[in-house]
Amino acid sequence: MLSNNIVYVDENNIYNVDCLVGMKTIPSETVDLVVTSPPYDNLRSYSGYDFDFENIAKGLYRVVKIGGVVVWVVGDKITNGNRSLTSFKQCLFFQEIGFNVHDIMIYKKKNTPFMRSNAYTNCHEFMFILSKGSPKTFNPIKTKTVRHGVEKLVANKKADGVNNKVTAELKKEKTLTNIWEYAVGLGGSTRDKIAFKHPAIFPEKLAEDHILSWTNEGDLVFDPMCGAGTTCKMAKLNNRKYIGMDISEEYVQITLQRVNFS
Repeated sequence: MLSNNIVYVDENNIYNVDCLVGMKTIPSETVDLVVTSPPYDNLRSYSGYDFDFENIAKGLYRVVKIGGVVVWVVGDKITNGNRSLTSFKQCLFFQEIGFNVHDIMIYKKKNTPFMRSNAYTNCHEFMFILSKGSPKTFNPIKTKTVRHGVEKLVANKKADGVNNKVTAELKKEKTLTNIWEYAVGLGGSTRDKIAFKHPAIFPEKLAEDHILSWTNEGDLVFDPMCGAGTTCKMAKLNNRKYIGMDISEEYVQITLQRVNFS
């Protein structure tokens, strides 16, 4: 649905609209989860569109439910060897307006090409998990443990350094760490070649893992700067409702193709 003068936003639609305009039509406290990656630090041109971060952040706080979560995927520009730290400045602003910084996660890229001559290869972005109160939903993704069964385990180690051991059970599965690793590029981020008409996409599995973690079926997932539509596509495939917005008609057309054929 393409409209710059929308009166009310319907679920399971994509809108060609500035999200500052579009969010005003979303009732307060209706969104369960936001997964988005904004155009931080002008690292991509995004057809020259402006990014009003502070007002977007305030708009998200209004539309997100109590117990809802915003996943804010960002990095930092490095200029003359100096990091901007825009990511943390944005995170602190979210905290100032009322969000809890529930977690700071790492999105690690398995096959990043960005090497520096005098520093280690930069292979990550931050995934700030911002919650409005305590998250109402957490479905932890599990991984198998190397060891499991009953063992003597260290417990209650105090300042004297003495290891006190107790008998306890190691589970067969454990919750993932907060560092998530994904391949990028065709076949890694997605198999949808059309998605790469957008200058910066994140992996479908990244969006899916957050959708599965912070929502249940039937919940509403929102991406205010939906770009190539990854969040909306994965929400639909996992039986969540979705709303996508983007100021670029070109990107909305990409999103529509990906969502409609998913």
